[in-house]
Amino acid sequence: MDEMASSCCLWNILDIWGRPQGMALMLLVWTLGFIMMAACKNVFTYAAAQVFSTVGSQGISYCLTVFIADTSSLKSRGLMLAFATSPYIVTTWIGGPMGDSLVRGAGWRWGFGIFSIITPVVVLPLIILFWVQLVRAKKQGLVSYRRPEISPRATFRFFVDMDLLGILFLAAGMALILIPLSIGFKQKLGWKDPKIIAMTVVGAVLLVIFVAYERFLAPVNFVPFKALSDRTILFAGLMLFFLFFNSAVWGSYFTSMLMVVWNLSVTKATYISNIYRVGSCFSALVLGYLMRVTGRFKWVALYYGMPLMLLGVGLMIHFRRPDAEIGYVVMTQIFVAFAGGPLVVAAEMAFMAPVTHQNLASILAILDLFSSIGYAVGATVSGAIWTGCFPDALRRHLPEGANIEYIYSSIYTQLGYPVGTEIRKGISWAYADAQRYMVITSTCALAVGWGCVLLWRDIKVKEKKQVGGNVA
Repeated sequence: MDEMASSCCLWNILDIWGRPQGMALMLLVWTLGFIMMAACKNVFTYAAAQVFSTVGSQGISYCLTVFIADTSSLKSRGLMLAFATSPYIVTTWIGGPMGDSLVRGAGWRWGFGIFSIITPVVVLPLIILFWVQLVRAKKQGLVSYRRPEISPRATFRFFVDMDLLGILFLAAGMALILIPLSIGFKQKLGWKDPKIIAMTVVGAVLLVIFVAYERFLAPVNFVPFKALSDRTILFAGLMLFFLFFNSAVWGSYFTSMLMVVWNLSVTKATYISNIYRVGSCFSALVLGYLMRVTGRFKWVALYYGMPLMLLGVGLMIHFRRPDAEIGYVVMTQIFVAFAGGPLVVAAEMAFMAPVTHQNLASILAILDLFSSIGYAVGATVSGAIWTGCFPDALRRHLPEGANIEYIYSSIYTQLGYPVGTEIRKGISWAYADAQRYMVITSTCALAVGWGCVLLWRDIKVKEKKQVGGNVA
């Protein structure tokens, strides 16, 4: 939810203040998050630090995406967006060993403290480059300069331009709908609990108010309704929603399953989980280049990405069970990894191709909005399935007298039972039952996402030019 709100605010900051100012603000927020994590002494401070860190890191990522969109031609943009994610191919594998060495040596606090130093050192040169280019643009008369006004009226106008009220309606409405999905099963009355009903109803009302406010009352709205009337943009957003929903549903408890069911170490389980990140970044580079050569992007999603993703997730239905070899599980991860990266790049191209250069920052914020909402809903649904199915599955598979609540509440308890014992076997099959519902849900979502891709226009990016606006 914090990612969703931050992207909605940030595009206005980039357009109102400028690219370097927005990136500097996100760097400050990100660094502050690392400092808070290094110094925290309770869970509340750590939770607040996570919000700062997430907002800052996602903000920097968004600024880089806008920078790439500002400085690249439309036909090369898919390749450049893929290139921006390529460092993950290397950094994914070195993070674990570095973390282990820090925990055994200087301590976990220094792990965060180091990044509070490294992050500004790495990001500041890019901010300085942005600033130098901005100064040059001002000298050439390409950018108008206005001395910032500091007054209550100017502050109020700034919040109006950011559409802060609309963002609050959206964030509060989504939170009040998603929270009941996570906690409904834990209530004594279940979904009939008055608190659950009240939160769901108020959340739905706030979302209706948000749509009405944005459509008819907001002086400045962050939802570009005119752009969303383009079917390519609308259905690309819906495809991203279902794609991120799918990955959140099947991925939420995957690492735990690898450790409990196949008895893998934390390191090996993390490596298998990271196949998705590495494979998606690599395949995005290859398919991004092919998009540049062919001048089209729809075929990547329609004939390559979605079929391969459906194949991988569909096979998970069969192989996510204790009697399956771990090699087949790795195979499904490779399939979804090589599909995921190109799908995201194709969706980004579908968002940017129909609009003018001046609208790129706002349309990229809407892209992040669809992705963030999809992931948030998926993670919530995954938690609801887990809470509703896993305890019942434990009761079915475990022998009488087993402490269901104790086993359900802790992965360390689950791992404490030796492999091959009746209780460990029962836990493994309970994982398989819960994961089956999750993977089937993901498969259904992907099928709808594939239908969304069918409705994109097949835009020839080689023949379409976007006129550069103010790169401020």
